[in-house]
Amino acid sequence: MAKLKWGMIGGGEGSQIGPAHRLGAGLDGAFEFAAGALDHRAEQGRAYGQRLGLDADRAYGDWREMLAGEAARDDRVDLVTVATPNATHFEITKAFLEAGFHVLCEKPMTMTVAEGEEIVRLSESSGRICAVNYGYSGYSLVRHMKAMVARGDLGGIRLVKAEFAHGHHADAADADNPRVRWRYDPAQAGVSAQFADCGIHALHMASFVIGQEATRLSADTVSCIASRVLEDDAMVNLRFDGGAVGRLWTSSVALGRQHGLTLQVFGEKGGLRWSQEHPNQLYWMPLNGRLEVIERGAGGLSPEADRTSRVTVGHAEGMPLAFANIYADLAEAIRAEKEGRAMDPAADLYPRASDGLRSMAAVFAVAESGKGDGAWVDARPPMYR
Repeated sequence: MAKLKWGMIGGGEGSQIGPAHRLGAGLDGAFEFAAGALDHRAEQGRAYGQRLGLDADRAYGDWREMLAGEAARDDRVDLVTVATPNATHFEITKAFLEAGFHVLCEKPMTMTVAEGEEIVRLSESSGRICAVNYGYSGYSLVRHMKAMVARGDLGGIRLVKAEFAHGHHADAADADNPRVRWRYDPAQAGVSAQFADCGIHALHMASFVIGQEATRLSADTVSCIASRVLEDDAMVNLRFDGGAVGRLWTSSVALGRQHGLTLQVFGEKGGLRWSQEHPNQLYWMPLNGRLEVIERGAGGLSPEADRTSRVTVGHAEGMPLAFANIYADLAEAIRAEKEGRAMDPAADLYPRASDGLRSMAAVFAVAESGKGDGAWVDARPPMYR
């Protein structure tokens, strides 16, 4: 089977996220890295692309050159990943969707709710995939949690508790560090810092696992380091459309926490607990039963978990493998479209533009509620009200 062709915008030399995407996209042999505009400095981007194996005529100087070049080719890329600074996501994603390309965009998908609604409508009207890289939803046991909830193992879901708290911005002396400062600057980051950066991952994972969307929220936001304009800690209470209650904490000043993404789900018949720093174990407590440890890669798990378990039981699973599962989903979706067939339902789990839109609506809702001393506000984008 011929490989699908993949291109990348951003993710250049020294990038934190670029290598994870390239590893994830290439892991299964479904995608060939065929084109890229990898750096805002044209010559450095061209040179780095060629060092990674791109042909000289497909190592582009910027995304506009890449769009024109790929649109004119018979062997154009099948999927474009957008991994550029946040404020550029909307413009680039929109342009490639309009030109007929499938897109995987890093989060946040847009900087405003209106832009998010425009991308959702464009994806729907064009029939092109717009996926958003909530890559942690690619972990095998996260998908097993979703399957357990969907098949009723937990009964009705009462409560979900999500955290994404780390301590890497806890040093007040970093106030003038440009790698940190921009995150708390409204001119560059928008209306939110920590919730927009990390909190939306926790919210997406909660919604993904329980199969419910947030409708209302109340937020307590604070800048623990007084020089910051935007929040570095937030506690958010949520109500979901299926009746579940949500509690979400996100922080960048939680010294002693490293990554800190965890999820707990409590239902009528049992509870689940999972941590991204220990992704091989899922803790399951059935009502009136004994605590069980579900190991990734063990026999008898759900099709969703089996499909996304990459290494044998007992070996560590990592973030690039989770990203690879998102790319595997997208490869299956693109191939199914090309072949005129239904895609494997166990692969139909990649985050959509609608997820990116709901996240942006939640960002603005958290900012509004935080300024209003925790007032309850609508968490839904206008088009979903």
